[in-house]
Amino acid sequence: MYAIVEMAGQQFKVAKDQKVYVHRLQTEEGKKVTFNNVLLLDDGKNVTIGAPAIDGAAVEAKVVQHLKGDKVIVFHKKRRKGYKKKNGHRQSLTEIVIESIVAKGAKKAAPAKKEAAPKAAAKPVAKPAAPKKEAAPKKATSKADDLKKIEGIGPKIASTLTEAGIATFADLAKATPEKISEIIAEVRGNHVTDTWPAQAQLAADGKWDELKKWQDELDGGKA
Repeated sequence: MYAIVEMAGQQFKVAKDQKVYVHRLQTEEGKKVTFNNVLLLDDGKNVTIGAPAIDGAAVEAKVVQHLKGDKVIVFHKKRRKGYKKKNGHRQSLTEIVIESIVAKGAKKAAPAKKEAAPKAAAKPVAKPAAPKKEAAPKKATSKADDLKKIEGIGPKIASTLTEAGIATFADLAKATPEKISEIIAEVRGNHVTDTWPAQAQLAADGKWDELKKWQDELDGGKA
């Protein structure tokens, strides 16, 4: 009778009274150890295959001694790099003797469970309602016009006028040339604002053909 069993992360084909060297076990020398992960059993007549392990089957063994295996030399070299490294390794092993193979009725050792302390049921705490913030009144904003359509107004002047509150043709038409000159005083250049309010009035009224004809006669906003 033989069995294929997993021991310390490796699979072995074992029979009774067989000596096996496995990876180091934590069991002390002279004590018994049981392996429950039996993958296959053959009793000479029938072959039982687990899915993946056979329920109730086990392999019982006795720890003989702990030892180290033969030294293995590990050598690293990189060509044309001048790199060489040599290490030795001896694997920690445990020698065991198979005492019996149990086909049925073996009990798996249940892992010890730590009893968790009962948690006290947390009482829901009602959060105080946050005070509602009053919505700030929205400022009525009219859509800005493209002031650059006025002869003599460039991007810088249009931006300066918008920041001063003159954003539409109607706003520009209401302003006086003196007021406009005062607003754009810091903009570099010699700006003639005499015709800007009149041009803006034509644009506000939608008289684009008339405005275009007049602008063809203007030079930088000067008639």
